[in-house]
Amino acid sequence: MTDRKDQLAENLARVEERISSACASAGRQRNEVTLIVITKTYPASDVRLLAELGVRHVGENRDQDAAPKAAECSDLPLTWHFVGQLQTNKVRSVVDYAGLVHSVDRDRLVTALSQSAVRAGRETKLDCLIQVALDAESGERGTRGGVAPDGVAALADAIAGAEGLRPAGLMTVAPLSGPFAGRPRAAFDRLMEIATDLRAAHPTANMVSAGMSADLEDAVAAGATHVRVGSAVLGVRPRLG
Repeated sequence: MTDRKDQLAENLARVEERISSACASAGRQRNEVTLIVITKTYPASDVRLLAELGVRHVGENRDQDAAPKAAECSDLPLTWHFVGQLQTNKVRSVVDYAGLVHSVDRDRLVTALSQSAVRAGRETKLDCLIQVALDAESGERGTRGGVAPDGVAALADAIAGAEGLRPAGLMTVAPLSGPFAGRPRAAFDRLMEIATDLRAAHPTANMVSAGMSADLEDAVAAGATHVRVGSAVLGVRPRLG
């Protein structure tokens, strides 16, 4: 376990240096960017080690992996982020442990999240980020989920009007197809434009979740407030199960 903690500490230090350097290059303060360590496929023991190393934000993309891990680590001072595509039949479970959901992309999901948040009697509203698909045409969803840019405003209004929810900002994944394929910085710049429009209507929706292990520098340069980093911290391993 000591070897694993040392490995995580080294990887985490390298990622922290990358974020700090990117912030310096962009004229930003390091505390303007929150690191979310994506712990999918990794055991609860790694989550505990990360917490010992000072990590406070962890992310998961599958409820069947996340729910038992969150329960096992419920004594830790962590905020859990759900970042994967979310099916409505998993919503009740996700609402029990997640502080933020990054992948809201349709009205039906808003309704399900609201109903579950109210049923759970949460003390605070569930923060919802709208996933923006920069590879989607008007009215379509992206290949990896997300709403087309022209659907963001209406979805934000729906979240704002839903009991138990709060529109917290936007999320995107650099697209693999379409005009932004292979151009993560351009994609993230476009996301920031959409985020500016969103904040005009919903001033508290100021989070921008963008950038992963391969392109976090581009996200920081564009203005992202949260980066989602998995393999650069935890390494690469087969999926659980």
